[in-house]
Amino acid sequence: MQVDLLCSGSKGNCCLIRTAAASILIDCGAPAKSYLMKALEEAGQSKEDIDGIFITHTHKDHIGQLRHFSALPVYSYCEIELKDPKHQPVPLDAHHIRPMDPVFIKDLKITPVVLSHDSGPTTGFVVEDAVSRLVYVTDTGYVKNENMPFLKGADYYIFESNHDMEMLLSTNRPAWLKQRIVSDTGHLCNQDSARLLSELVTDNTKNIVLAHLSDEANTPALAMEALMDAFAHKGISLKDINVCAAEQKAVVSFGKYTK
Repeated sequence: MQVDLLCSGSKGNCCLIRTAAASILIDCGAPAKSYLMKALEEAGQSKEDIDGIFITHTHKDHIGQLRHFSALPVYSYCEIELKDPKHQPVPLDAHHIRPMDPVFIKDLKITPVVLSHDSGPTTGFVVEDAVSRLVYVTDTGYVKNENMPFLKGADYYIFESNHDMEMLLSTNRPAWLKQRIVSDTGHLCNQDSARLLSELVTDNTKNIVLAHLSDEANTPALAMEALMDAFAHKGISLKDINVCAAEQKAVVSFGKYTK
């Protein structure tokens, strides 16, 4: 399995996952259509050859470019209503999926995992092929204890580390918005993300990408520091794990497959 996180943050989110047989996207948001098309081209992926798009939830930064891919199968737990610039409905090849009920796309197994976000039905995904396992969790206020065993021991993690609490509280955002972000239906802060990851990784884990960082209320350095502190506290070595913090307009790639 090869993973290319094409963009991650409040302006757009999209992740390309490929094997020798299959190619899928998780979410279809990006700062601009031109950015997403160029990122796919540079990854060597044609839009027409994507086997399906899996949507986590309906906020614009996750579906903002979806109308340009409307001919492709779209898999989601949430109901999606798209409109074009003239406010006309955009038809979708929509497929309703349910938490913990896997979908098989060629040699990929994709299992939705319910999350807690204020957009309505929201999921993360566990993506597996014959060799490796990816956990993709963003846009959630917390992770249910009952889901922790299923998320544990993956090869790869793309995991939300949205905000530094002190930075968030010092922004000029209104109080209601700050409360929304820190609530159980908001976003994971650096410390909560780091704590959860410290409970999930095993000797099998090879890559951790801290994702969906806030532009105003976080920095890659702070997110990384929180992770390293949590792991050090538990005596977990990062020597054999590649760790990075994703940025809005920078592609993060890991894993591999043979065409």
